[in-house]
Amino acid sequence: MTAAAPARAQDAASGALVFKRCAICHSTDPAKGPKIGPALNAVVNRKAGTVTGFTYSSALAKSGIIWTADKLDAFVARPSGVVPGNRMAFGGIPDAKQRADLIAFLKTLRK
Repeated sequence: MTAAAPARAQDAASGALVFKRCAICHSTDPAKGPKIGPALNAVVNRKAGTVTGFTYSSALAKSGIIWTADKLDAFVARPSGVVPGNRMAFGGIPDAKQRADLIAFLKTLRK
């Protein structure tokens, strides 16, 4: 069990590097408010379309999605495939390891 913790830390560190692609549009600091996209702190297990101060597409706001790791993985792979009609202009990250690392990083953003 203790051997898994360093692996998760490694993944989160790699995910922080992957997040640099996301940081163009998203912050991780709720005090800074939204950029082009909503802040992604505490996104894991949050209901989609609920960050105060950000105007979501009606498709995303009405989706009812809870951002579980699996749902985030699918969305980051191909946003338009998970929520057709969303406004996120991002083609996705096809590499499964990069998506897993990114999600590990997002899980560290609790506040």
